[in-house]
Amino acid sequence: MSPTRHTACSWTCEGARSLDGATAFSYPLIFLPFLSSAFVPTATMPAPVRWFAEHQPVTSVVDSLRALLAGDPVGGEIWVALAWCVGALVLAYTVAVVLFRRRVG
Repeated sequence: MSPTRHTACSWTCEGARSLDGATAFSYPLIFLPFLSSAFVPTATMPAPVRWFAEHQPVTSVVDSLRALLAGDPVGGEIWVALAWCVGALVLAYTVAVVLFRRRVG
């Protein structure tokens, strides 16, 4: 695996043994936009799907960006989006560091 590709995959896929394994880690993330407000309003979704869509990170990020680009007030949604982003970053960094130390040390 090239150093560039390894660096790109290391934060989310450090536990994988191969490039195919690292790719498999990203499959659940690919489907999150389809279960969010990115394409349709959550009010039009069935109740269980709507509940999931309203409580996952893509919806808050998409709603915040949509409001910012439209010039509408964002409200507290932007803080939820930023919290999801920071939380994902901290989690991925922590997992990568632990797995790296385990592998090297």
